[in-house]
Formats: sequence, C-alpha cells, structure tokens
Amino acid sequence: EKLSSNDIPVTTLYAPVIPCINDHEMESIIKATSDAGARHADYILLRLPFEVKTLFIEWLETHYPLKAKHVLSIIMQCRDGKAYDSDFGSRMSGAGAYANMLKKRFELACRKNRVNGRQAVRLNCELFRRGNKDQLTLF
Repeated sequence: EKLSSNDIPVTTLYAPVIPCINDHEMESIIKATSDAGARHADYILLRLPFEVKTLFIEWLETHYPLKAKHVLSIIMQCRDGKAYDSDFGSRMSGAGAYANMLKKRFELACRKNRVNGRQAVRLNCELFRRGNKDQLTLF
C-alpha cells in the first residue's frame, strides 16, 4: 500500500504455486494485493531443478504424506513427465491440463481485480536520482 500510494508500480509474484498445497490461495492473494494497490501480477508453477527436487520431496512427504504422490504426479504432468523442464516457453507455468487450468484461474482473478497479469511494468527511470537519501524513507 505504501509503495503504490507513492506512485511506485507494484507487482504481485505468486510463487511458487504448489499443486494441491497452496494453489487454492491464488484468487485471494491476487485480490488482497490488488486491494493494496498492485496493478500487475505473475505466478510461477513450482520448479524442481537438481537437488531442489530431493529436498522438496522430503519436505512434502514429511508435511503432506497423504498428498505427496498426488502432488508429485501433477507436477510431473505439468512438466511433460519430468520434475523439471528448463524450456524457456514453459518452465515458469508448465503445460498440460492442470497448467492450463491454473493459467485460466490466474487470468480470471487478474481480470476480476483489475490487475494486468503477465505484462511487463514500464518504469520511468528519469525520475530516479542517484544518492537521494529520501528514497529509503518509504521503508
């Protein structure tokens, strides 16, 4: 709120989206951040590169043992059968039915809350002054 009330563009990054664990929060998070002044948003579907995969699976089995297999199955479906896909076109949002459903939910939540989802914010760097001590008073 403080940033947006001072005409600083605010973007919400909802990440990571973990299927069946926190994806149900998407709409309420977009709404809350929109109400606070965010005008742009994006999301990232959980990515599990290299050793992160092992750590995540251990965490998932510890905290969500009844959901672990289902969550991992959805992640693999979104990544063409792999835990991680480095492909630029799909690594952030995945592919397939579940990923498409998330994308539609995200777009609908953005539209409903007047947020321009997945659009780059153009900043006016002409207003920046190097060495301006007042810039940090917002925080």
